[in-house]
Amino acid sequence: MANQETPSHGVMEGKGAYNKYAKLPAGGAALALPLWEKAVRRAEVNADDQPVVIADYGSSQGKNSMVPMQVAIRNLRQRLGPNRPISVFHIDQPSNDFNSLFTVLDTEPDSYGVSDPSVFPSAIGRSFYENVLPPGSVHLGWCSYAAVWLSRVPTLIPGHFISAHSTGAVRAEFERQAAQDWEAFLSLRARELRPGGRLVVVLPALADDGSSGFENVMDQANAVLAEMVVDGAITAEERARMVLGAHPRRKRDLLAPFGGDKHFQRLTVEDFEMSELTDDAWNDYERDGNKEALATKHALFFRSVFMPSLAPSLDRVRAGEAEALRAFGDRLEKGLKRRLVSQPAPMHSLVQTIVFAKQA
Repeated sequence: MANQETPSHGVMEGKGAYNKYAKLPAGGAALALPLWEKAVRRAEVNADDQPVVIADYGSSQGKNSMVPMQVAIRNLRQRLGPNRPISVFHIDQPSNDFNSLFTVLDTEPDSYGVSDPSVFPSAIGRSFYENVLPPGSVHLGWCSYAAVWLSRVPTLIPGHFISAHSTGAVRAEFERQAAQDWEAFLSLRARELRPGGRLVVVLPALADDGSSGFENVMDQANAVLAEMVVDGAITAEERARMVLGAHPRRKRDLLAPFGGDKHFQRLTVEDFEMSELTDDAWNDYERDGNKEALATKHALFFRSVFMPSLAPSLDRVRAGEAEALRAFGDRLEKGLKRRLVSQPAPMHSLVQTIVFAKQA
């Protein structure tokens, strides 16, 4: 199966859709803010006039980065005063919706740079599985929910599109790719960090039984895709090519590169925290009993985050037909809402926050 054509994962749905509907990653990032604030205070910053550099690895469309950047800048200002330049680099794939990111920076009331003329935001269109900033230039790195995505999809998954439903040799391929990518990610960030710098990574976690909290929405979406094949909306071949490159890791997987001496590429693990993230949409449903509202929120979350990674398997999308992506998203969203209304379930999940320190 490894020699079959496998897709690369897409970026989040454009035109600001991710900003509107990706509430769950924002909630996970919020749980990580205390450790992020501590990391900012601990980061070593020279007493000179050179810019302090913050790297936002996997920024997507920017809205979920605003509060973490606010926290960092506020704490840095307490240490450095009002005039020290601070450069913030938002990093994502070239096809990311950077227009929405810059709109957020320019118009949102919680934008971190609105009232601070010595903060300089910019964007880099490059995968964080490559070098994105000069060696030894980054004081603080932030990466929220982005490193769950692999650099490539290693193989197809019979009968489903998520790695949790893979077994045997297929699962081994995903585990191997995930381990390689994690070491590559850490090695690149270690190269870019300054000595005394800090990197905070926030990731969805797996429970002890291997569950993630997203099983229901993923299984319902898989059933919708099967219906679309039966209805002729997509072909069986297109469906078979659909795979998500997202692969949650356990704590032991994240700590594996550090081995017995607790060091990897001059990085050490300074903090590690596991938190429970409750599904706000489910909490609203328990109060008001509105199944339609719950289904809509969950379906739009799925569409904005995962649909763009499934759509490139469609021949019409590959051919560049302008309406094919929207039509696929609309049909998938409609079918998913219908199924979720009939089978409501929460998306409570676990979040891992890891703080890395760069040694001298």
